[in-house]
This record gives sequence, C-alpha cells and structure tokens, in this order.
Amino acid sequence: MADPTVGVIGVGAVGARAARQLVSTDDLGTVVLRDVDVERVEAVARSLGSSARVETPPFAEPPRVDVAVLATPAGTHADLARDLLGAGSSVVSVADSVEDVRALLDLDAEARERGLSVVVGAGFSPGLTCVLARHAAAAFTAVDEIHVAVTGTGGPECARQHHRALAGWSVDWRDGGWVTRRGGSGRELCFFPDPVGGQDCYRAARPEALLLAPVFPGVARVTARMAATRRDRLTARLPMLRKPHPEGGPGGVRVEVRGRQGTARHVRVLGAMDRPAVGAGAVAAVAAAHVLAGSVQRPGAGSLAELVEPVPFLTELARRGVKAAVFEGHDTDPSGFVRPAG
Repeated sequence: MADPTVGVIGVGAVGARAARQLVSTDDLGTVVLRDVDVERVEAVARSLGSSARVETPPFAEPPRVDVAVLATPAGTHADLARDLLGAGSSVVSVADSVEDVRALLDLDAEARERGLSVVVGAGFSPGLTCVLARHAAAAFTAVDEIHVAVTGTGGPECARQHHRALAGWSVDWRDGGWVTRRGGSGRELCFFPDPVGGQDCYRAARPEALLLAPVFPGVARVTARMAATRRDRLTARLPMLRKPHPEGGPGGVRVEVRGRQGTARHVRVLGAMDRPAVGAGAVAAVAAAHVLAGSVQRPGAGSLAELVEPVPFLTELARRGVKAAVFEGHDTDPSGFVRPAG
C-alpha cells in the first residue's frame, strides 16, 4: 500500500511550518503544496526537497490527498473543507475566526456520513489550547470553568485576524448560554511561560468557547482573551496602520481550568511558549498524522479537545520541540511555570 499523501493549502508562515513538519513525519508520502502565490509555494517546495510537490493555480478541483491542512486566510476554510470532503479527503483547519469555526463545525453531519474527519482549530490557539484544556480537565471529577488566553501572532494574516478580533465581539459560554461582549474590554493580567511573562489580555472575537463548551457538559463558564497593547485597542476599529511583519516574535498560550476533585475546588493552569507560527504548524502536522493513523476519537467535525487523546498528542508535540508547562506559582509570581513531569 502506498504511503498516505497530505496536502497543505496555503504556505504562509503557518502552512510552511506545517509542511516542514509533515515531510519529517515517518510513513508519509508526498506533501502536496498549493498557494495562489506561485513564487512563494515553489520556494517552500525547494526548501523541503523531493517529498514536496507543487500544484499551481488555476485550481480546477481539490487536491487528491488523504488529508489536507488548511492554512489559508480567514473566510475561506469552510468552502475549501466542503470541497475536500466531497473529494474524499479529511481536513485539518488552523482557522481561528469565529465565523470559520462555526461554519466548519456545521460540516459535522456530512463528515460523519462520509466517515471523514474535520479537525477544527488545529493551531496554536485554538488548537494547542484545546488539548491543554482536555489534559488539565483530567485532574477533576467535574469542570466548572475554562479560561483561555493567548499572546503573539504568526504571519501577516494572523496579525490581521488579531486586529479584526479586537474590533469584534467576544463569544463566551456562561451558565448554559452564549454571551457576547465588546472586544477590547475586560482587562485581565495573565502570566505566560517565560520569557513572555505577564501580559494585559482583553476580550476579543475568539472561537475557543465554541470549541470547548460542547466537550465539557455542565461547564459554567468558558472564556477567551487575547493580549493587546493600548495602541492595539485604540486602532482596532481602524485600518491597520502598518504592514504586518512576515512573522511575529515569541508568543504564548495559557489555559486555566477550575473544577472539583471530590468536594474540594481546585485550579490548574497549563501553558506553552513558542513562536505562534512554529507552534501552529507543529500542532497542525501532528493532527494530520493522527487522522492518517486513525487515532482520532470519531469521524466528523470537532476540536482537538474532543478528537484526540491529550497525552500522546502532547508527547509527540514535545518530541517536535513544542513543550507544555504547568503553573505552580502564585498570581503575583510570573516565574511560576515549570515543565510538567512525564
């Protein structure tokens, strides 16, 4: 039997990292690259060697692959995923917009019927944050609250989405219903693993609650915040004043889970630090490998919190250099993250 084939659609900062991770994955065949920027996709293919194959526009039909990683701009993921399902391919999407995530989750029935997977939000956040939430929740008999925070951006499109999210409306789960609040409000100081440290974080149009609330029946609150400067907040409703950098610097994710162990209430905080594009690319590649290996929990559309076992997933991520940390300090101690044992 031939080795499976993976497609990467969109080879910006995240897609290029995902492709690099995929060509180094054992028992994987060709990695098919697609992007409307012919010069860039050919440059990425040259850097990856003989395992990569380029398909250039115009694209008359979806690539013929076993699973496709979608790393295209916001607003494109649902249509691409639908076409890929129709062609018999599973999908791993790094989407981080509320609209994309909702539309991808709506493909659940079709994906189940076809026996295929749509992994929704398989990046740094959402993605790694979903796995960390599931891992942290294993310490509790019941989960009451989940609070996610993220800092940093990947490539230019990630920076543009960061800008749009601050101008949008947050979507939180609270006491059995959805609550929307204005982006840029609700300042909260959140500590991330060093060297990121403490960052002021605010509500934003983030999709984490959409992905996590269905996985934890009975959870009372699920929120997501994003780090931002004063200038970010003041200019969020204006066009971007400066061209985004090709790739952002160090970023971080933080997941705080509150729940009960028997009759006692406890808090567990997990986090990770990496360049967001690097972390997102690794998460997407490991998610694709899980789909190919049949290691997802069920066919259909869902988050990594629902579809994968967290310990093997985090172990493979750590092998690729993306390591989680557990917070064992105090709210006033920014050095409280340590590497978890095992």
